[in-house]
Amino acid sequence: MQLPAELGIVVVNRGVPDLLELNLVGIGRRARAGRVVVVDNFSGLANREATTALCAREGWTLLAPGLDLGFGAAVNAGVRLLRSHGCDRLLILSPDVRIDEPGVLALAQGCSADPQRILSPRIVDPDGSVWFGGGAVDLRRGRARMDADADSSAPGGWLSGACLMVHASLWDWLDGCDEGHFRSWADVDLSWRCVAAGGSLTVVGDVTAVRSAGSFPAAGEVSPLDVYSACRSRLSFAARHLGRRQIVNWLLSSPGYAVSMLGGGRHRLRAGQPGALLVAAVRGTTAGARLALRTIGADVDGAGRGRVHAEQSAAG
Repeated sequence: MQLPAELGIVVVNRGVPDLLELNLVGIGRRARAGRVVVVDNFSGLANREATTALCAREGWTLLAPGLDLGFGAAVNAGVRLLRSHGCDRLLILSPDVRIDEPGVLALAQGCSADPQRILSPRIVDPDGSVWFGGGAVDLRRGRARMDADADSSAPGGWLSGACLMVHASLWDWLDGCDEGHFRSWADVDLSWRCVAAGGSLTVVGDVTAVRSAGSFPAAGEVSPLDVYSACRSRLSFAARHLGRRQIVNWLLSSPGYAVSMLGGGRHRLRAGQPGALLVAAVRGTTAGARLALRTIGADVDGAGRGRVHAEQSAAG
């Protein structure tokens, strides 16, 4: 049995051909020819060669840029190709996440029933503990939460880009991912723009995907580019979606956020990296602050729907 011809899968890969092998082969073999696109953000010749060989073996379409496009631009490139093949339901999948055929079909059916809704499964770790069961933006602290109390369907919610099902009509309406969010906050931004445009977000609780023990990026390591992107994109998100007072609060809490990116939480530092990570955090925060301050200084009368959504979220 194969997945519907109108369903396409796009995977953004970055240096983890072993995770592609582990997680994509099962569902990839259920897809029709030309309906699996792997966008391999360049991370070295050895990884590129291994990914190329795997895609050739499995019959997947490989987009192989000579540089790292980031998450948003890579997803957009993969979706454009799938749309040219007539796909109207799009599964965006991380290489470290495995979902089975019944799960994909359930998400696809939900997408067809309500094309203005983005759907995600529950994502669990190999031990069964929930890694993502809902997301919410903490407007006071300027963080994107994924704890047990987070509700993606509530005001301020968001869905993880690790596994998303979205209808092509909604994707086109939203104009895809914002490519300015290089690696971080692109899924949060897409979620908020969806709600601001009248759509909705749903975590389908009876569909489960499994996240591999080897996280993405490889081994949970954080690079200077990861830190720069996270610090910049956080404030870029605020500049786009929030009101003046909230932007100021996010600016004031930026040092704490930067510290959390310097090896805190789930990240592990590579040897000799602390200095480079600190520089990246300062540069990313500075670049994001410029965007935020520009917004604060601008006339905000008639602000867009995203900011209206943010104020409603704060009230809720």
